[in-house]
Parts: sequence; structure tokens; C-alpha cells
Amino acid sequence: MPTLSMKSKKWLLSLHILFSAILLGTSVVFLILSITAAASNDAGLVLASYRSMHVLSDTSIRASTIGTTVTGILLSVWTHWGLFKYRWIISKEVLTLLVILIGPFGMHIWTLRGITLLQDTGIGGATQGAYVSNSLMFFTGIGIQIVALVAMYLLSVFKPGGKRGRS
Repeated sequence: MPTLSMKSKKWLLSLHILFSAILLGTSVVFLILSITAAASNDAGLVLASYRSMHVLSDTSIRASTIGTTVTGILLSVWTHWGLFKYRWIISKEVLTLLVILIGPFGMHIWTLRGITLLQDTGIGGATQGAYVSNSLMFFTGIGIQIVALVAMYLLSVFKPGGKRGRS
């Protein structure tokens, strides 16, 4: 495997941090917009919140998830860290799979379903089972996404668990 020069490693690491910061920031925006939608009785505001989140799920979340994943893999492969040498990296890989499922896929589905339910039933239908169920899954997904992303930051800083033993 090719190895990176120190300058190239710093550039790749900078891109990785930038993409992951965009992903975390967008996830926090999702949290704010979902709380706004849940707390409002204004149909226009609720629908606008869901539409904004849908646009973000198709753009910022998708691009930053791909960027973070690709740069993370390249950093692992092109440096001494490796993909499976350290427990903290394996933990980040598992959390990355979770973030991929929740981010580009879950957020897209939940926002689209929310928009459809709101357009079909209006704000009065926001108390119906399907909308409430979707909102709870969506809110839970946002929470899991943020916790997983913060955990990945902490794993990167503290690097717990050390190197895996040989089997």
C-alpha cells in the first residue's frame, strides 16, 4: 500500500475533519428543525421544516457522509493505522455503518414520508398514528446520529482499546 507524506496526510486529515464537521453540524440543524416542526401548529412552518430537512438529507448529509467515509478509509489504508489493527478504528467503522444507514437513507425516507403525510392530511393529521410514528422514528434517528458522531470524535481523540491482539 502506498503511504502518504506528512503534508499529504495533513491535507487528507483536514478534509476528513471538514466533512465530519459538516455532517455533525447538519445533524444539529436537523435536531433544531425537527423540534421546531414538533412544537409548531403552523402548517406552513412544519412543512417548510420538513422540506428543508429533505433538501439537506439529499445534499449536505449525503455529500458529507460520503466525504467522511472515503477520507476515513483512505487515512486508514494509507497510514500506519490500518483498517482493522486498532479497536478504536473498528468501533468507528461500526458507527460509520450506523451513520450511513441513518443519514443518507433514514433521513431521506423519514423527511419524505413526513412531507407526504403532511400534504395528504394537513397539520390536523399531524396527530394521526402514521405521522406521530414517523416523527418518533425520525427524532430517534437524529439523536442516534448525533450520539454516534460525537462518539466517533471522542474515539479519534482518546483512541481507547489499543491494538488488537493476534488470533
